[in-house]
Amino acid sequence: MTKEEIQSLLEKQRAYYRSGATIPVKFRIEQLKKLYAKVKSLETEICEALKSDLGKSAYESFMCEIGMVLTEITYMIKHTRSLAKRKRVSTPLAQFPSRSYKQPVPYGNTLIMSPWNYPFLLTVDPLVASIAAGNTAIVKPSAYSPATSKLVERIIKECFSPEYVAVVTGGRAENRALLDQKFDFVFFTGSQAVGREVLRHTAEHLTPVVLELGGKSPCIVDKSANIKLAARRIVFGKYLNCGQTCIAPDYILCERSVKDEFLKAVISEIEKQYGENPLANGNYGKIINEKHFARLCGLIDEKKVVFGGSADASTCRISPTVMDNVTYDDAVMGEEIFGPIMPILTFDDFDEVVDDLKTRDKPLALYLFTGDKGHIERVNSSLSFGGGCINDVIIHIATSNMGFGGVGESGMGSYHGKDGFDAFSHYKSMVDKKTWLDLPMRYQPYKSKLNEKLLHMFLK
Repeated sequence: MTKEEIQSLLEKQRAYYRSGATIPVKFRIEQLKKLYAKVKSLETEICEALKSDLGKSAYESFMCEIGMVLTEITYMIKHTRSLAKRKRVSTPLAQFPSRSYKQPVPYGNTLIMSPWNYPFLLTVDPLVASIAAGNTAIVKPSAYSPATSKLVERIIKECFSPEYVAVVTGGRAENRALLDQKFDFVFFTGSQAVGREVLRHTAEHLTPVVLELGGKSPCIVDKSANIKLAARRIVFGKYLNCGQTCIAPDYILCERSVKDEFLKAVISEIEKQYGENPLANGNYGKIINEKHFARLCGLIDEKKVVFGGSADASTCRISPTVMDNVTYDDAVMGEEIFGPIMPILTFDDFDEVVDDLKTRDKPLALYLFTGDKGHIERVNSSLSFGGGCINDVIIHIATSNMGFGGVGESGMGSYHGKDGFDAFSHYKSMVDKKTWLDLPMRYQPYKSKLNEKLLHMFLK
């Protein structure tokens, strides 16, 4: 789509929003029901598209994408009416007689830019929030996941008119053309590098933005942890979607006294979950493209590989790989891995680990496996990160009752459930002042002793 076509599309959406068509809550819920029915009817096609783009099994596609989208739509259908209501707040005595409230209103015309690693979930989930909040939306899926992007385009075309919700496909040229436009709100999920570009463009128009980025999410395993269970859960989260998950445990910080036990348990779990030859496992995915495949292969230090390390360039697949005796100077620690490579670093002093993490970029997620309540409190109170789990990984994203988002280098803003509705809404603060009484103390001249006494009484 050309820049002129994008401008024309946005103008039509602006006119549609100004007409007030998206504001009634009944309309929003009807659109959400329509989207739910369409997703349900195309489950098989969505699974096939995800298999084509990322090699995902139907089970994983439903568990990690389709099912979560349906859950989020269901939540919004149930709660949009209450979320859209004005919220009464207390009024200071100095403003008597009046009532105060906060009124959620849509931002207006929104842009949603999604990534390739969970191309259905991370496109449709924010769209659900945008619809529930009463906005129009232009959706820009990733060019790296063409099969899913094409299906998303079909779903949106069959559900909505383009002046309400539309899809723009393409690559960098389309991204630039979109970001050159003035939207009322932009929601971006992707890499830190592209996130910086989005923020530069939105700053030109003073456009509010949510950035869902990534980073190197640490996973700490101390000596009090249930090592076998920790290994099982970490292997699941690390190699899910072939490691291409923004909240995957990026690297392991394991206490030295249990490192050998943990390593043995990890290797055993990989064999249990993926078989002796993971590259022959039809339920194990693939790297998105040759570029990322080559990048990941360049991060593997064969001298430090203790398990896995095999790769098939013809299918863009890398077996679950474990690297031991890794340091922060290794290439694998220089960037977010975003692939099936597990570096293991060791520590002797838990407090030193926490102090060191304080100096590093704030990650999107942090995971702690421990039985020590003191360690849990230390991590929760001392470290800044987007979210995480104690004695598990990944699962904090799978709820509509908590917001999901990053902080600092890993992003800004959050969504899911009420947080998603709030992200796509502006809350107007309103005072409804009554006319049957008008207290004189705020008016000049400021010479009245009675007014001065009243002022001090009300504002103390």
